[in-house]
Amino acid sequence: MTNPLRGEVIRLYKNLLYLGREYPKGTAYFRERLKAAFMKNKDVTDPEKIQKLIDRGDFVIKELEALYFLRKYRAMKKRYYEPEH
Repeated sequence: MTNPLRGEVIRLYKNLLYLGREYPKGTAYFRERLKAAFMKNKDVTDPEKIQKLIDRGDFVIKELEALYFLRKYRAMKKRYYEPEH
């Protein structure tokens, strides 16, 4: 019998893998860390615990998106505004 949350976990992994392409320390570093995090929790079977881990992964996605937007904002600000000294 398969777990009904399996699809959500796979979706989360794919989304994080996609977002990891722009990670500041590199794609390979991000991929290794992502795989290690998922492998650490591979034996979890309690649906409530799995849902908590999925929620944490969604939080990480939001944090990564914020990091990328901030980096893009800083780059644009640097290009179009004079430095304030």
